Amino acid sequence: MAPTNSLVLIELYQSVQGESSFAGLPCIFVRLAGCNLRCSWCDSEYTFSGGTRFSLEEIEQKIAALAPIKLVEFTGGEPMLQERELLPLMDRLLAQSYTLLLETSGERSLAAVPKAVHKIMDVKCPASGESGRFHLANLEALTSRDEVKFVVSDRADYEFTRDFIRQHDLAARCGHVLLSPAFTKSPTSERSAENCALDPRLLVEWMLDDHLPARLSLQIHKFIWEPLKKGV
Repeated sequence: MAPTNSLVLIELYQSVQGESSFAGLPCIFVRLAGCNLRCSWCDSEYTFSGGTRFSLEEIEQKIAALAPIKLVEFTGGEPMLQERELLPLMDRLLAQSYTLLLETSGERSLAAVPKAVHKIMDVKCPASGESGRFHLANLEALTSRDEVKFVVSDRADYEFTRDFIRQHDLAARCGHVLLSPAFTKSPTSERSAENCALDPRLLVEWMLDDHLPARLSLQIHKFIWEPLKKGV
């Protein structure tokens, strides 16, 4: 039986935060293996299987080696599939004054996640093929440090997003509401908005027309590097 004080990692690296209100800041990414969703626009299918198991101590050492960066994001895949091992590691890093981000679909309960962690929940829109998987009780776990993100592929996705934001008064529940245009599954090597499945200009027009209390969030790492490049 595998030890419980370990996590299965796909990769651990330093880059700049590409999304969320932390975009542009130097960040350490801890990408965990495994995902139970299959979103149509997923750009991380390489996380669905494989990976290497490391003890919590080994992961701490890898993170410490990237000093002085103190911003760490746990992403995937779906990090909460390894909740039992992940939460103790979060506690250990918080005790060392790291700022932690958790990128999650919100399909799993987040009630046990330490309050100091910045949760970034990705509510799935209809075009993802996984709409309706969001665990609504997670809305009660939101704080002013948390963010809710919607990846929008078309007008139907936008209307779903707009109605969800209004119905659940998201602007009052969390710190930021983010709308991100989906990227195509087979982007060119060009670092431009032409690779977006939905033109960001059109998305902005809809947001302005509806006075939506949200911000546009572009995946800036796909504009700094080629869209398919990993480990950045």
